[in-house]
Amino acid sequence: MAPRALSQLRSLRSAGVFFARPLVGSRWIPGQGPLAQKTPTLLIASPRVIRGALTLIALLLLSCVAPPASTTSPRITNIPIPTSGAPSTASTTPTASPRIGPAVVENVQLVASGLRAPWAVDLAPDGRLFVTERPGRVRIVQLGPGGGLRPDPWATLPASTSVDGEKGLLGIALDPEFASNGFVYLYYSYTARGGATRNKVVRMRDQNGLGTEETIVLDGILGNNDHDGGRLKFGPDGKLYVTTGDAENGANAQDPTALAGKILRLNRDGSIPTDNPTPGSPVWSLGHRNVQGIAWHPDTGALYETEHGPSNLFPDCCNDEVNLIVPGGNYGWPTVRGAPGDPRFRDPLIDSGRAETWAPSGATFATKPGPLRGSFLFAALRGQHLHRVVFGPDGRTVVFQEKLLTNRYGRLRDVFEIASGEFLVLTSNRDGRGVPTADDDRVLLVTLG
Repeated sequence: MAPRALSQLRSLRSAGVFFARPLVGSRWIPGQGPLAQKTPTLLIASPRVIRGALTLIALLLLSCVAPPASTTSPRITNIPIPTSGAPSTASTTPTASPRIGPAVVENVQLVASGLRAPWAVDLAPDGRLFVTERPGRVRIVQLGPGGGLRPDPWATLPASTSVDGEKGLLGIALDPEFASNGFVYLYYSYTARGGATRNKVVRMRDQNGLGTEETIVLDGILGNNDHDGGRLKFGPDGKLYVTTGDAENGANAQDPTALAGKILRLNRDGSIPTDNPTPGSPVWSLGHRNVQGIAWHPDTGALYETEHGPSNLFPDCCNDEVNLIVPGGNYGWPTVRGAPGDPRFRDPLIDSGRAETWAPSGATFATKPGPLRGSFLFAALRGQHLHRVVFGPDGRTVVFQEKLLTNRYGRLRDVFEIASGEFLVLTSNRDGRGVPTADDDRVLLVTLG
């Protein structure tokens, strides 16, 4: 490329305009059925991105140099994107309601590829995206200039995993004061004495770009090959919330002394907050089958969760849920499912019914100013889509919902809002239940409007 053209291209990049290759090689797998013929995934670009692309083409033509051919790396794809730190969990400019109508997928950009069953992400103020891989590795994807997936893990933990199961290294949460203390919280499965699976929450410290000083925060969470929960997040109250599964034993969910089948609430040092529903207990809510997503509404601070229902044959199937969580609430598993109106339990706000499975996982709210602010988004594994829900002013009534990215990128594990108002989405096609392409698993940047 001519020096002048190269200089102009650098100016465009510094102004926040970035170009990504179209994401090809997606799949369509209805209900985990046979693999259909692969078709290109559409990269939907906003007018701003289109103008930038046309400018680049003009520069290339003027310099009489053809653009280089795109190549797909099965290990690392480096595409820097802008970031200005972790998003806030609250807003000082509340909006009455997000758009009651479809969102527009303006752009889907590849950030990193070659990951192995990534499960959760969190973003440091310096632009490092921490990503857990179920086999036990914490990886770093640097956002911004010089970005990309770093080849060496930040930490490797002795996680117990299996090809066809759900256990392993799962959730991650950076301390609200990470910039000063470097604390990173992790949730992982391990093999206990006698061969039983257990889960625990640990804290590590970021020192010289590596994880050190593993300290146990909470241990003894019953586990199994499946139903291990695993989401970690800090709430607006500064407390650490931990989601657990029923460890494939529904009775655990109704046992107030068991940590399985619950949402737990802890202080950062692992001690129990004095305002928890039951004195001396970390249990915040119970009666859950397998909670994999939690998020707080940006205006009300209300906690919402996503939960897996059963995967049996009809009529004992499905009923994946979105719940509004209240302290001490009992959500009915395994006694009830769906929304039977049983006064002993709290019904979900929405569920997938008895004929459709979403397998909902990581969740977030859109918190940045704009038409989508207040939308609840969650990643769907078997459903292979990004689900958007709009609640009414009461925070309970569902006034609109839709599916985005359906069957384009396979199984989706987590969704995370960044400071720009865009969303990072993790694929989960190498978790033993998907059909991966050569560069799976991936971190995608999704721009919605």
